[in-house]
Amino acid sequence: MDLFTQGLLGASMAQSGSKQNETRIATGIGFFAGIVADADILIRSENDPLLNIEFHRHFTHSLFFVPFGALIAALLLWPFLRKRLPFARLYLFTFLGFCLSGVLDAFTSYGTHLLWPLSDARIAFNTISVIDPVFSLILLTAVVVAFRKHTRTAARVGLLLASVYMSFGWVQLQRAESIAETLAADRGHVIDELLVKPTLANLVLWRSIYESDGRLHVDAIRVGLFSESRVYPGDSVEKFVLERDMRELSPTSVLATDIQRFTKFSAGLVAIRPEQPDVLVDVRYANLPMNLYPLWGIEMNIAQPDQHAKYTLYRDASGETRQQFLTLLKGNDLE
Repeated sequence: MDLFTQGLLGASMAQSGSKQNETRIATGIGFFAGIVADADILIRSENDPLLNIEFHRHFTHSLFFVPFGALIAALLLWPFLRKRLPFARLYLFTFLGFCLSGVLDAFTSYGTHLLWPLSDARIAFNTISVIDPVFSLILLTAVVVAFRKHTRTAARVGLLLASVYMSFGWVQLQRAESIAETLAADRGHVIDELLVKPTLANLVLWRSIYESDGRLHVDAIRVGLFSESRVYPGDSVEKFVLERDMRELSPTSVLATDIQRFTKFSAGLVAIRPEQPDVLVDVRYANLPMNLYPLWGIEMNIAQPDQHAKYTLYRDASGETRQQFLTLLKGNDLE
């Protein structure tokens, strides 16, 4: 999730394991440790545009890296806190603050390499958005109360409520998946692969992507809380297959390797952008949940197979797009 929420989770975890006279110092330690894992965002290369997306939320988010990540955080803080805490207590708070960083990201739609090095798979449970103000507010309230009242009880209650909210996201996901399966059946499609994920900052509006007979079908699904659910039919596009669609490209070339790396990052859900035949996009993400206008993709220059693909963002923050998103979120008709 976003850095602030990661820090809040780390702070509340550290608070929950603190004594009354340690609550405030544990807050800062836990917050710092909670964001240390995201230091992997600094891994990048000017010569290799895909290196950053490959290693963001990678080994630093693995469960097996937790003891080492906590140790790094403790060593960074030790010069400043050695007169206030024994190292053992400092390490306990950094461990608590760091331990759920990867787990939280695994529950998002972006996912993380939670079991590396045993598995290189990017795990994404898709129960919550990468930014969710309700989830963040629950943790923020708990952290502030625990800090002001010098009590770990508030932190523990906050963690419990955050878990309940995450469980509600799982219920919403099951409902959205059921609707997507029914929609595909009504169209006479046999689903080869299905991915349903929440859209930004809510658990009401979901994006459904399913593969059937070599095509990727995208729809928006509004899972109503106190009203009927609604489907906004979307677009479809042919799924990209490197061996079939670029037979002339040497499989050992730099470009072919980059395409394979991007395809793996995108969970195989990639397609050529209709408006730009030289752009391969990640179909999982779009500016609106029922269309194919991507958030990111790679530009491929077939004439120069030994050069890296260019990673490009296509985010649309226009007022029209925001208004359409709000219309979908409210369950109203699109004009």
